[in-house]
This record gives sequence, C-alpha cells and structure tokens, in this order.
Amino acid sequence: MNSALQDDSSAYSHTTMKYQVLDRIFNKSSFPRKFERLELDEHLRIVELSEQVQRFADRPEEVVLLKDIRLSFPEFIGLEDILKDILQGEQELFELEGIGRCSENQADVYMNIYIIGEQREIKSESRLIILIEDITETMALKQKLAQRANEANLLSNALMAYKNYMDQVITTMADALLVTSNAGKIKKANFAAQKLFGFSETELIGQSISLIIDDHQLVQNAVRQNILFQHYFQNIEVVCRNKRQDKLLIAFSCSVIHRKIEGLEDIVYIGRDITTRQRREQRICAQYAITQILSESQSIKQAMPKILQAICQTLGWDLGELWTPTEYITRRVQQDSSNAVLRCVEIWSSRVVSVREFKAITWQTTYNSGVGLPGKIWVRRSPCWIKDIADDHDLQRSQPAATAGLHAAFGFPILDESKILGVMTFFSREAQPKDVELLQMMVSVGSQISHFIKRKQAEAALIESEEQYRDLLENANDLIQSVNVYGRFLYVNDAWRNTLKYSEAEIANMNVFEIIHSDFKTQSRQQFYRAMLGEKLEQLQTAFITKDGQTIYLEGNINCKFVEGKPVATRGIFRNITRRLAAETALRQQQEQTEHLTQNILPSDLQQQPESITGDLREVTVLVADIVGLTEMAADVSAMQLVNVLNSIFAAFDRLMAKYSLEKIKTVGDAYIVMGSHAPAIAQMAIDMQTAIAILNVENRQSLNIRIGIHSSLVVAISLEKFTHDTWGDTINIASIMQSQGFTGKIQVTAETYQRLRHKFVLEKCGEIAVKGEGKMTTYLLIGRK
Repeated sequence: MNSALQDDSSAYSHTTMKYQVLDRIFNKSSFPRKFERLELDEHLRIVELSEQVQRFADRPEEVVLLKDIRLSFPEFIGLEDILKDILQGEQELFELEGIGRCSENQADVYMNIYIIGEQREIKSESRLIILIEDITETMALKQKLAQRANEANLLSNALMAYKNYMDQVITTMADALLVTSNAGKIKKANFAAQKLFGFSETELIGQSISLIIDDHQLVQNAVRQNILFQHYFQNIEVVCRNKRQDKLLIAFSCSVIHRKIEGLEDIVYIGRDITTRQRREQRICAQYAITQILSESQSIKQAMPKILQAICQTLGWDLGELWTPTEYITRRVQQDSSNAVLRCVEIWSSRVVSVREFKAITWQTTYNSGVGLPGKIWVRRSPCWIKDIADDHDLQRSQPAATAGLHAAFGFPILDESKILGVMTFFSREAQPKDVELLQMMVSVGSQISHFIKRKQAEAALIESEEQYRDLLENANDLIQSVNVYGRFLYVNDAWRNTLKYSEAEIANMNVFEIIHSDFKTQSRQQFYRAMLGEKLEQLQTAFITKDGQTIYLEGNINCKFVEGKPVATRGIFRNITRRLAAETALRQQQEQTEHLTQNILPSDLQQQPESITGDLREVTVLVADIVGLTEMAADVSAMQLVNVLNSIFAAFDRLMAKYSLEKIKTVGDAYIVMGSHAPAIAQMAIDMQTAIAILNVENRQSLNIRIGIHSSLVVAISLEKFTHDTWGDTINIASIMQSQGFTGKIQVTAETYQRLRHKFVLEKCGEIAVKGEGKMTTYLLIGRK
C-alpha cells in the first residue's frame, strides 16, 4: 500500500512540475504570443507537428514525421545530453532564446524554443515537447549585439558537443584512424590503430608514418595533387608493419584536412585490416590454379613447375622447390623409404629475387632422411614451417639462403596414403610467423598432387605394358581402343582410325561419348561405368559416328585396367558388324524364300492313320550340329555369298543323310538337326560331317568349324505332316545341350548314346554337366571308329 502511495505521489509531483513549467512559458509578460509545436521520441525523431512549424525550420523539407529533428533544426546538434536529461525527467525545461532564421526569399524570422519532457509509464513511449514561440517582432526591438552574443554562445556549445561526440566516435570506432601532418608526423591514433599495429599511443605520437606504412612517400606526394589524391587514395591497399615487423595488408581511405595557412594540412587515414581476407582469396586462387593445372597437364614433368609457380605467385612466395628420391617421380617409390636420399628436381623463382648462387648450390645438394627442411618433412610426413631460415640448423643451405635474401620457409609432403612420393618447399624474402591454415591447405594440396602422380604413373605403366602388343594391335582388323577414366582416348589402332576417319589431333581432343550415336549414348555410359567397377562386358553392341557422318555398328568386349585397386583405363576390342547386320537381314529374307528347301516331311513308313500311331514308341537318335564361324564370316562377305556357303554345307550334309538313310528334322539358322533309328549311322554321319567341313574350308579358303551333340531315347509319333522341334521334346533339347555345351570341333554324346556306340566306336569320358529337368548327366566325346 505504501508503494502505491509513493507511485501516486511521484505521478502527482511530475504533473505539478509540468504545469509549473508550462505556466512559466505561457504567462510571461510580453506581446501577444504565437506558438508552434513539435513532439519527439527518444531517438529525437518527429512523431507529431503543428501546421506552421515548417516556417521556423532551417530546412523545411526535413520537417517530416520520423525524421531526425537535427536535420531541420541544427540548433539541436550538441544538445543530445540535455535532451536525454529532460526525457528522463532529470531536467524540467530547456530554452533556446532569440534564434533567427534568415532567408533571401523570405523575411527574417526569430523564435524562442522551449523543450519539456512528457514522461510515460513505458519509458520508450516518453516524449519531448518542443514549443516554438514566434518572437520576430520582439527580437526586432532587441539589440543586434545581444543576439550575436547569444548565437556565438550557442555555436560554441554545439561545437564543443560535436567535438566530444567525434572524440567518442573516433575512440570507439573499429577501424584504425591515424592523423598526421603533411610531413608524415603522427598527431593522433585511436585505440583500434594502437591495437592493430601493437604500439601504444605514446609510441606513435610524433613518429613518422613510415614506422608502420612501407610506401608512405606515395601518400605524401599525393597531398600536393588534390585531384590525384581524391581519385587514387580511396580504399587503397597498403602494405604495413606492426611492432613485431609482421606484414599486414591494410585498406586505407585517406583525406586531407585543409587549413587557412597553406602547407599546414593534416592527413586522415582510416584503415581496415584485410590481411585475413587477402590470404583467404589467395588460397582460393591457389587451389583453383592447382586443380586446373592437374586437370590439363599431360605428364608429371609438365605439371610440377607450373604448380610451383602457381603456389608462389598466388600466395606471395618467392621460390619453390620439388625434392624426390627418384629422377622425377616417374617411377614408383619403394615401400621402404627411410633411407632415401633426396635431391632437387625442379626449382621456380620470381624475378624480384636474385638467387642464382642459391639455386646452383641447391642443384648440387642432397639430403638424407631427417636432414634439412626436405629431409625433416620426409621423415615426419607432415608440413613444416621455419619463420627465418637463418635460425635453422641447415649447414648446407641456411647461409646461402640468407645471403640471397630469403628468410621464411615452409614445406609439405606429397603423400599417397602411407607412401611419400616427394616434398615441396617454398621460401620468402620476408620473415613470416607460422600460418596454420596455410599448412592445413597444403596437406590437401599434397594429397591432390599425389593422386595426380599415381594416376599418371598408372597410365604410364599401362602404356608401357601395352607397347609389346602395339604391333599386333596396329595390324589387327578389329577396332581397338583404350580410354582413360575421364573418357579421353589413350590409344586407338590403325583399323579404328581408318574406319572412323578421325585424325590424330582430333582423337587427342576427343571424348569417347562425343562419337557414340545418340541411340546408344545412355546405354554406353552405363556400360562404361559398369566396366569401371570391374565388370567384364562381352558381346555388347554400340554405334560410332564417323567423321563423314556415317553410322558404324560395332560388337565387342570391354574390360578395365586396374592398378593397385584403382581403375586407370578401359580397353575395348570391337568388330565392325555393319555389313553383317545387313547380311543377316538379307539372309533372313533369303531363308524365307527358300524355306521349302529346309523342311522335311515324315518318312513313308510313318504315314498312317492317327489312331494307328498314337502312343507308338520308337527308339531314335538325334544329332544337332552348329556351324562355328558363320557369324564372323558374315562381316566380310555379301549376303548372297553367305547363303551360297550355307547351302553348300547343308547340301553336303543332305548327301550324308541320304547315304545313311537318315531323316532331317529341320535347319534353324546355321544349326542342322537329323534323326534316325540306328545310332551307329548317326555317329558315322557326325564323323563324316567333320570331314565335309574340312574339305569345304580348303575349297572356299575359310576357317569354319562344327560342334555336334547326340542323344538317344524313346519317342512317341504325334504328327502326320512333318517332324518338328516340338515333336521330339526332350530328345532334341538334350541333343542341343550336348552341342551348345560341347567343344568346337568335337562330338559330345550322352550316356544313352554311349551304350549304343561303345562296341563299334572309340569314346572318351568327358565329365558331367547339369541339364535342367534331368539333373547331372555324364557325357562322352566320340573320337572315331574302332
């Protein structure tokens, strides 16, 4: 209850005080009085205004709601503390008397300004009430001297407040601020400048700006050319030094404070440290440059000097070296490298340093493991930093490096998992503190370089291993190609070039997917990726586009070359099947025309009424033969030639069939199916078929072969018109399996046939094969007659 009484008492007291202040303002004895009104929030922004208040403003257009009062009434500049006290209730009233507004276009206006506070329960809603009294008539009666004295006093207060305000801004600003004379003597340094450069204010005041800025003379000269200064010295990047002599990159904006007496100008420097930003940008540029070099370089020796140059130029180092235990990392380093002897195989240096003698010593220097900067990195397998090489205990090169003006140094290993391939070292003319982020980046760069080296070594090993086969490949009729993991051609043979008609230069810049026909592109990409995963692809088909726009259809095999478990290249061998596909089409058309030549009717002894043969069991032996080599032959001969050869073969087989009184069931493509009730006759025909193929090869200069399978069993006659494949069911199927799983140039028979032939023919046991629906079946090879 007491608290409530106190609050009421406080509110009453404030209200009473407010009315007293208003009474003092409005009850002054004077001429009839006119007032205009403004209401401000805690940020001195206008939240309410009367109708005629603009005519009292210095800038009437700025008398707008939510605008800062100081923009339109400059009298409020410097009164911020007073206004704050009034707003918080610590001061009742503030008056500005005798303020005039002079204008060329309007009559002079004079005013008194009264400022009172209006406190509310929520502090942020408290308001400043600005009452502006028009005293133009009154002031006209006052002496001009009193008016000028009052204005001078107000101006003095404003300037002092502004000075305090600016001093506070300068002290608290995050950017470094330095003020010097035109001779370069430091007159003022804010706290941020002291912290940035590591000097106290006492150590800086009176010193030359050259204490911290390397090229200070450039700025001094520019003071005398104001136009040049304004153009070139806004946000200029300048190399500076801190108290420890570390290099800093500062972005300065400079301006000149002119004075009435010429030659007494001051120079203001406002600077921001951009060293970290510059280093980050340099590292991004270095990483991009290295990646581009590795992607474009054709060899290790081509890439290494470019990488040294890129690191030096993008990161601001003066000399780079590559150390290896081998001639040029062209061969794989042995697993045991603890006793390696390192020698420099590559050096790059900038033109701003004279290091001829140092480079001559380096070329002749070798390091054992653990000795010198390269040797230490080799043993530790981690980056190393030396702030000043003069302090290092390298007896061979510390002194020559210091003589050449080199100081800071760092290096990193080129690591491939646990193996180290080489070491890169770099030198700078400046002594530099350890940069942990740079070393971390170089670990990644070393790994990136090692992957490139291993890939190039693998490609070189692949090319070397394939050299011994090059003559064979060049003379082959098949199209042979080798493509790296990016789809770039590593090798194509003469047949490939002659068929597709691309030049060596075009092939070197070509990706394999650029010449694949659009209908095969998606399928070919999938096959390429499958091969990269280790799958061996056989009998796949694709189509290439020749230089003159023709489509060439190919069939062949693809596999991938792996080195240490990583894919390095795919190898493909393709045969041009364009003519074969056309021949097969023609062959199908020819077969349709000659189908009646390949059909057979049933033997005469089976021509009977259905009711008399249904269920008759007959012992038959079925022979299935397949001509091997016709598919390859189709790519080299015309369709009619292929049909003629096939007809010659089948005619010879037909003569053998008639000779042994057998029946032909059907020909399916290049397969020939015969049946008979006498197994020895079938066996003898099979032997004679091998002889017939050999004779035809001599006559036609071909290299065809035959694969034969035979099976014997009991069958049921179920058709009157002809024997078909379906009529003999499992018998033909098993004979076909004997053929398809047999050997080229051999005759494979089942155990059932073996029992019928073993007394008159020579047979050898072959083994067991799995037959669907029959389980494992023992097979034999028919050699000949006894």
